[in-house]
Amino acid sequence: MVSRKYFGTDGVRGRVGQSPMTPDFALKLGWAAGRVLGGGSGTRVLIGKDTRRSGYLFESALEAGFAAAGVESDLLGPLPTPGVAYLTRALRAQAGVVISASHNPHHDNGVKFFGADGGKLSDAVEQEIEAMLDVPMACVAPEDLGRAKRIDDAAGRYIEFCKGTFGERSLNGMRLVVDCANGAAYRVGPAVFEELGASVVALGVQPDGLNINLGCGSTHMDLLRARVRDSGAQLGIALDGDADRCLMVDEHGNEVDGDQILYIIARSRVANGGLAGPVVGTQMSNLGLEHALGRLGAPLLRAKVGDRYVMEMLKAHGGVLGGETSGHTICLDKTTTGDGIVTALQVLTVLVREGRGLADAAAGMNKYPQVLINVPVSGAADQALKAPAVAAARAEVEAQLRGRGRVLLRASGTEPLIRVMVEAEDPDETRRAAEYLANCVREVCR
Repeated sequence: MVSRKYFGTDGVRGRVGQSPMTPDFALKLGWAAGRVLGGGSGTRVLIGKDTRRSGYLFESALEAGFAAAGVESDLLGPLPTPGVAYLTRALRAQAGVVISASHNPHHDNGVKFFGADGGKLSDAVEQEIEAMLDVPMACVAPEDLGRAKRIDDAAGRYIEFCKGTFGERSLNGMRLVVDCANGAAYRVGPAVFEELGASVVALGVQPDGLNINLGCGSTHMDLLRARVRDSGAQLGIALDGDADRCLMVDEHGNEVDGDQILYIIARSRVANGGLAGPVVGTQMSNLGLEHALGRLGAPLLRAKVGDRYVMEMLKAHGGVLGGETSGHTICLDKTTTGDGIVTALQVLTVLVREGRGLADAAAGMNKYPQVLINVPVSGAADQALKAPAVAAARAEVEAQLRGRGRVLLRASGTEPLIRVMVEAEDPDETRRAAEYLANCVREVCR
């Protein structure tokens, strides 16, 4: 894989005001992307964002960069990442741009791109953009400058698209709690489920620019659990800041993660003959998912962590269904990228069709105990992973488990962390092994 200076597994991301997430870099990034995308008359990009205060800054800077390259910008305002992907394709734009740092706190932000087909840009195109960032910036002639306009009906178009992916007539009689993380779905999320007939208790729908993902959404689910129990709802839906993830809570307040969601959808697709190709998970997907899918006759392939790698493997093997434990679920028979609202609607389709609750639907998959510990690093994570002491500790734990579990050590693609994961049959043994490995990594990093 070619080393890249700015683009990670999901675009460019960092702390606002620090490299690379500075106003001058965003200006140059817009110009560089505009040049690579073609520039000139008729080239048009869509720009959406989540609710971070810094989104205004980066929206203006990107717009100026695109204008300098001769590219027109359509501004969508706050809209889920998958909404930008959908509208890029539906409105026949050359590219879509999302200003978001997903599940990260407000002080981070990022920029990611979609191509004209609503899919993520290829590595090759991102590499071209990086190369163009090293070229001195030049402005097109005044008469060729790109213009910008706002698309007022973007939210409504996306709401109608999401509703169209629901496989039953309505959600009448269902009471749902929907946590929008004070993020990009704070308006469209509740509207989708309400317009399908559900009674919705909405959480995380009062963004102030600083409270995105703060104590709410898919990374902080205690409030959702409590509200589901207290309100008598059938289930809860947790989105993240840009609404490309979905986790759920059953009627008892128990979390249903991305692996269980993937199982529920896959089981229904198998039963109805609608599952093409293998299911694709990641190195982090629970062994219980692999075993449950095996009983259905549906093989599980494991990609590297990151929804772009899940997508690549799905396309390579002709699959339509894949996802991550964290809640990125991809249904290529419904849309082109991970979509939290669409994911929730696929699960709700199963529940309505089969007349069962979420806990019952998830019961066919038995999860192995899994412990994940994030170890902060200040230097190169890859070097720490290659350290002899870490390699020896890993070999020791794998020998102890003797095939009864899995060990995974990897560098995060979005944060300065090493993720230590151990999965085994016995929960106490799993915890001890994970803590042992995490302490070893800490010592090496120190």
